[in-house]
Amino acid sequence: MISIITGDIVNSRKLSSEIWMDGLKKLLNTFGKNPIEWEIYRGDEFQLVVKNPEEALISALQIKSYFKSLKLDVRMSIGFGDMTYKADKISESNGTAFSRSGEVFETLKKQKINLAIHSGNEAFDAEINLMLRLSLVFMDNWLAQSAEFVLTTIENPSLSQEEIGVKLGINQAAVSRRRKRAQFDLVMEMEKYFRNKIKTISV
Repeated sequence: MISIITGDIVNSRKLSSEIWMDGLKKLLNTFGKNPIEWEIYRGDEFQLVVKNPEEALISALQIKSYFKSLKLDVRMSIGFGDMTYKADKISESNGTAFSRSGEVFETLKKQKINLAIHSGNEAFDAEINLMLRLSLVFMDNWLAQSAEFVLTTIENPSLSQEEIGVKLGINQAAVSRRRKRAQFDLVMEMEKYFRNKIKTISV
């Protein structure tokens, strides 16, 4: 089982692509190689393979917090399944993970939802998608500073609050405030729940 994240940037024209494109490429490069494991196409859409499905949600949260730190947002679907054909470009590869990611992605705009999953396991999908919709109530409203804290903390999981503060150029009290405002502990609880649950399903 693998996972495929399909995404597009919400209101991408609000900000010159020069501002977010290099950062997005740098971020996607940490997950794999272009264009076999990730690709940006049509200017503001992208696709990414996350080989370990347990890492899918944390990867999506990392991408979301990156865009929110720039006062933008991103719409993403995560599909779980197999890869039956691996091409030189991810956009030409296929399998159930790709079709499921694509199916959900097509519905996001209409539903006005910025993050959803599709594994083919209805009970699992219903549960996790409900948790995601509840979390998006505050994640969609992350301020740039809160999102920057989330991104830095996800990228540096072993750092203490003091060390995160040094990276962000703020004191520990400010780090603590941003953590609280971002509902970071709740987000990580949800991520941990997803991580444990995805291990138990076969798709």
